[in-house]
Amino acid sequence: MPLDIYTIPITRIDGSVGSMADFRGQVLLVVNVASQCGLTEQYEGLEHLQKRYGDRGFNVLGFPANDFGQQEPGTDQEIQKFCTGNFGVSFPMFSKIQVVGPEKHPLFAELIAQQPTAAGEGKHAWRQHLVEFGVEPNAEPELLWNFEKFLVSRTGQVVARFSPDTLPLAQPITVAIEAELAR
Repeated sequence: MPLDIYTIPITRIDGSVGSMADFRGQVLLVVNVASQCGLTEQYEGLEHLQKRYGDRGFNVLGFPANDFGQQEPGTDQEIQKFCTGNFGVSFPMFSKIQVVGPEKHPLFAELIAQQPTAAGEGKHAWRQHLVEFGVEPNAEPELLWNFEKFLVSRTGQVVARFSPDTLPLAQPITVAIEAELAR
């Protein structure tokens, strides 16, 4: 039986403590983010989703992680300054966490448990790209890289998982968000 996602504690990037219950009843796109990644430009698309759907009970939740290629080395304050200064990020951001391995944050452990496989047309090509750069990719169910996306329903269930190469504004993501918002 899945863990009640709303019982999981989280710390905002400003240091304030809460839980996923702060987002109960909303459709969420939970993303592990990084500031020095080749995919960092996805912040722009994530912010666009926030602006497009935010008034309908939707939030992007950004969780910085330094687990892939040390691409998020900064402090929470540095990360926040980077995201707001470069991409105008207005969606909730959280304190840096681990998203893979035995010390992964309980939120990502539950997201992965509920949705062990990511969808994405370029997932296999992205995995090969990592190999070509000398990186041994994680096997599923672990996250492949930065910017993996989990869509969570208003009831706290993970309904979809998208690979890092799936852009935030790609049709599979927007269609899935709109379907969840219509429920």
